[in-house]
Amino acid sequence: QVQLVESGGGLIQAGGSLRLSCAASGRSLSTYAMAWFRQTPAKEREFVAVTSWRNDVTYYSDSVKGRFSISCDNAKKTVDLQMNSLKPDDTAVYYCAASAVLQMLYNGEYYSDSQEYDIWGQGTQVTVSS
Repeated sequence: QVQLVESGGGLIQAGGSLRLSCAASGRSLSTYAMAWFRQTPAKEREFVAVTSWRNDVTYYSDSVKGRFSISCDNAKKTVDLQMNSLKPDDTAVYYCAASAVLQMLYNGEYYSDSQEYDIWGQGTQVTVSS
């Protein structure tokens, strides 16, 4: 069974950068699509970014495109999210997620639907002050 543990959250001023990391363990990691979602008390869980362990396909939400970058480090078995030019609207709990339906990335569909992901980390808080 795959397990995910996030780290790297914290308090940062607007315009700053933060790097989140998700440590993955378990078998057959390479067969999973790896994503980041975020959630605030006022909103449903929101898709942020997704990639494969080959890093050969990535998708971003429009709200983070050009500012965030997702990548998998196969040696460390981590999924990292580099967040630049942070805004107060980026404040949320960030979750790492894994889906066994890797093919959806290559089909270009359903990857932003949280219901496609059945393995989740515990979340890490990111707070961006204005």
